[in-house]
Amino acid sequence: MRHFTKKMFVLCLAAAFVILPVASGYAADTDTNTNSVEEESPSAGAMAADLVLARPLGIASTALGCAVFIVSLPFSLPGGNTKKVFKKTVVKPAEFTFKRPLGEFE
Repeated sequence: MRHFTKKMFVLCLAAAFVILPVASGYAADTDTNTNSVEEESPSAGAMAADLVLARPLGIASTALGCAVFIVSLPFSLPGGNTKKVFKKTVVKPAEFTFKRPLGEFE
């Protein structure tokens, strides 16, 4: 019974990390104060979800993109679109993972 409770707690915690940034984004969209000039910083939940979920997935997608790029080389070299393939499969995931501020998904 205790093992089941532990699994449910972890599942609910993971769901909260996923839902929290979505809910906070929805709340920001429905805000009636559109005259605000300053940008709002990301919430703690968005930062936590980014750190725990999005960044590890970004690292995995960067590694997978490198593998896809290497496999696609025999096809992209004759086609002359190697730079475009490299940018889409390696550079974009790496920028998403390492260049953007924590908690900002745009």
